[in-house]
Amino acid sequence: MEDKPFSMNVEIPTQHMQKIFGMQDAFLKKLERDFQVAVVDRNGHVAVSGREENVRQTVAVLKQLAILSDRGNDIEEQNVDYAITLGRESHAEAITEIDGDCICHTVNGKPVKPKTMGQKNYVDAIRNNMIVFGLGPAGTGKTYLAMAMAITAFKNEEVGRIILTRPAIEAGEKLGFLPGDLQSKVDPYLRPLYDALYQIMGAESFAKNMEKGLIEVAPLAYMRGRTLDNAYIILDEAQNTTPAQMKMFLTRIGFGSKVVVTGDSTQKDLPAGSRSGLDIAERVLGKIDGIAFCNLTSKDVVRHPLVQKIVKAYEDYEAKEKCKGREKHGRK
Repeated sequence: MEDKPFSMNVEIPTQHMQKIFGMQDAFLKKLERDFQVAVVDRNGHVAVSGREENVRQTVAVLKQLAILSDRGNDIEEQNVDYAITLGRESHAEAITEIDGDCICHTVNGKPVKPKTMGQKNYVDAIRNNMIVFGLGPAGTGKTYLAMAMAITAFKNEEVGRIILTRPAIEAGEKLGFLPGDLQSKVDPYLRPLYDALYQIMGAESFAKNMEKGLIEVAPLAYMRGRTLDNAYIILDEAQNTTPAQMKMFLTRIGFGSKVVVTGDSTQKDLPAGSRSGLDIAERVLGKIDGIAFCNLTSKDVVRHPLVQKIVKAYEDYEAKEKCKGREKHGRK
């Protein structure tokens, strides 16, 4: 028995309609395609028709996108894609809940906010724990959100300095063959951290605080033998640490400090057969109070939608390979 045709109207102010529908109605067509509905604009009254459940989910998504637009947000493809994902799970209202959490603003005045539930949980974990591990694929905002939280804490004088560090792992090339002094050899490894600092803090403010020693960007090896009090410390690309390096880093933490460790276990540049300090830390520290592990997934990717598809394709491929490996091992 076929579902009876069902229709609902939703009011969307004309000034928001163009943003929500997208250039040449690209977002509108995406909604129609994904929910299998027809959407017609009748002078500010948008009529949605199709199967009842699909219509209700589409209307919920349109209402949430209208609220986002009314708050002054630009509606981007990522917003629409994620709203559709939540709409299918009947959680469209989470979109505006996430949007209400503004961490800070960039130098250009653009608000820095979590854009997915995974990112919102990650930001909340950073607020509520002394040490947080942000784990997940590229494009999930692990480092950028951690930087935004660190800069906000620094500006609010909750910490006296920011320390950003990465293991300088040689991905197929030897540092010794690169031209220049040690700093110029190491800088390319730290460039993503500089980029986020410039965008959120501004080049001038960053340079002043760097000169005063209040912001430090350094390879992980420079952390050895130090105690880091009253600091916001971010360890990026932690999948490239050895177990000994990870232990060394975590035991540097002093009073009044907060630590965020970010990494993606699927993108290791360690020598073949080496164990990652990040993988060991998950097993050793998983049950300690004050330490949180946040796992972000392909659903939390906020780069170009194609990146999300690439990450998901690799996740599926790696899951199949693991399954094959287990079956092979079982037959032995």
